[in-house]
Formats: sequence, structure tokens, C-alpha cells
Amino acid sequence: QVQPAESGGGVVQAGDSLTLSCSVSGGTFVGDDMVAWYRQAPGKEREVIGTITWDADSRHYADSMRGRFTIYRNYHENRAWLHMNGLKPEDTGIYYCNVQQNGVVYWGRGAQVTVSS
Repeated sequence: QVQPAESGGGVVQAGDSLTLSCSVSGGTFVGDDMVAWYRQAPGKEREVIGTITWDADSRHYADSMRGRFTIYRNYHENRAWLHMNGLKPEDTGIYYCNVQQNGVVYWGRGAQVTVSS
């Protein structure tokens, strides 16, 4: 089974951009896999940012995330990415990717993003 792993988190200043990566071990992205990005702010529920389908490269975003967040994937690098612009302190949280493959959802352990004002 695949095991997603996020990377690229860190501490940034308000207004900065940051790109997170989602890779998998124990397998590879295939066919109609879907990758989803979520985040969980301190003391809040986990919320979806958006999704991308692997082969079709079809992207969907939560309404509240549209505009500053871009999800894309690199077929040859076998990675999915979350690019974030104009970061705000309220974007602070743990960012997760999950991979839905053959009807099973696999979660990564998350990457901490801290936005200082």
C-alpha cells in the first residue's frame, strides 16, 4: 500500500509563498488516483483545500481556498504539490495530503506550516 509523505513545511512571514510536496512510498501514483490536500489549524477541524486527479489532472478547490492555493502534479516526478501564495497567520496549521487509490484513502503524517506576522 502507498504511504504519502508531505514535505516543504516551515516557518514563513506573512505575505510569503510556500510550496508543499506530496510523494508516496510503497507504490506509485496511478490512473484515477486522487490526491487531496487538507489543513488543520490549531484548535480547529481538519478542512479540505482541494483535490487533483492523477491522470486527468482535474482540480477542484474548496470555495474558501480558491485563489491563493494551487494544486498540481508532476507526472514524471511522481509528486503532487500545493502552492500557497500570500500566506496569512491564519494559514498556520498542519497540512496533509491523502491519496485515494482503489477506494482506499491513505493519509500522510502532515507538514507544519507556521506563518508569522
